[in-house]
Amino acid sequence: MTETSQTTPQPSLRTELRIARDALGAFRQDLLTDAFAFRPAPPLPDGHALLRALPQRVRPQVRWLPQAAIITFTLILMLGAMADDDGLDGGIIALLTGAPLLFMLFRPLGGWWLSFAASAFTGMALGDDFPSPWTATGFVSHIAVMAFVATRSRPRVAAEMWLLTVLLGLVFNLSSSWGKPSVVPMAIVSGILLLAVLAVRGLRESKQEVAVQVAVTEVERSRRTVLEERTTIARELHDVVAHHMSVIAIQAEAAPYRVDNPPEELTRSFAVIRENAVIALTELRRVLGVVRAEDYEAPQAPQPTLAVLDSLLANVRDAGLTVDKVVTGAVRDLPQGVELSAYRIIQEALSNTLRHAPGAPARVELSYVPVGLGLRILNGPPTAAPPPSPGAGHGLLGMQERAAVLGGEVTAEQTPDGGYEVVAFLPVGSDA
Repeated sequence: MTETSQTTPQPSLRTELRIARDALGAFRQDLLTDAFAFRPAPPLPDGHALLRALPQRVRPQVRWLPQAAIITFTLILMLGAMADDDGLDGGIIALLTGAPLLFMLFRPLGGWWLSFAASAFTGMALGDDFPSPWTATGFVSHIAVMAFVATRSRPRVAAEMWLLTVLLGLVFNLSSSWGKPSVVPMAIVSGILLLAVLAVRGLRESKQEVAVQVAVTEVERSRRTVLEERTTIARELHDVVAHHMSVIAIQAEAAPYRVDNPPEELTRSFAVIRENAVIALTELRRVLGVVRAEDYEAPQAPQPTLAVLDSLLANVRDAGLTVDKVVTGAVRDLPQGVELSAYRIIQEALSNTLRHAPGAPARVELSYVPVGLGLRILNGPPTAAPPPSPGAGHGLLGMQERAAVLGGEVTAEQTPDGGYEVVAFLPVGSDA
């Protein structure tokens, strides 16, 4: 009986080389490609909270506050470096400390490479007896440069900068006769600071993404509300127009039989009228009928008009709303589409009053003028806090869509006393 041994397959040399090549390629792409590209630090955006809190006249200057803060910080470090005595001339230390900070304002990665080179030069110039490539001010300068670059680069770049910095410290640490772990403070402090910068940056980007998604969702919700309202309007217009076209067809067919021996020309004219009415009705049903979903059921009762407005007012009074009606002008029958839209606008406005202004009285004003119908629905300030409303808050869009179909307009705004008013005008033809 033979025993079979199973061996775990080891990655081939080619796989290891490919991994190493990919890692080097990522490093070259992150830190070497266009490392000295011109990328100046941008000013504060117009919507920044600090700018919104300041007067308009000082905002252009305050927008450059981050750059001014970095320059001031650099000057303070350079003054401290000139007073430092680590074996180098104070002016040289100040230059090696401040140049990377100023350079990074225009070329971030280039500023980090300059700081890296300045650290290496400092370590070599100080000799073997100094176990670190950083003076006190150079330590602060290098960490500040890394933190700034991390705010403007991907997280992988921050990790690569940290690894190279630690590697540089280890090289000088191992070559020093002191045998002292001087790289540990740089590794710990820079690592903690970079993690904090990346965490804050990630949180800010997450909030921005959420804000964008909320804005997109609100736009889509508004668009969907408009489309739903247009679909409802199309359905109602379909019912209204189809009813009238059917009446025209029936009347045209029955007209010749209402008189004895009608002229042939009259009979032919009525036949043409009926034929065109039937064709128009067919086209109307074909075009507007597509808006009816399969599960949509046409209302059995006729569409409401202003003739039943008193019933609507009685219903809202039963719901606890005190409402008055004022009519000016000569009351007359208007086109059914106009009366239906007027009824729906009044209905929506009164519903909003019930939801958002509990205890407030309301008034409905109708103004009949020769060129149209004016509406004004006004309510006073609420007497109690309104309860949470499950509505989407797009009732005004529906009113505006209904008025726009007829060539009218709707405006809504708060009144000086804390109430609310909706004003609409629906034009009609001169022969209405």
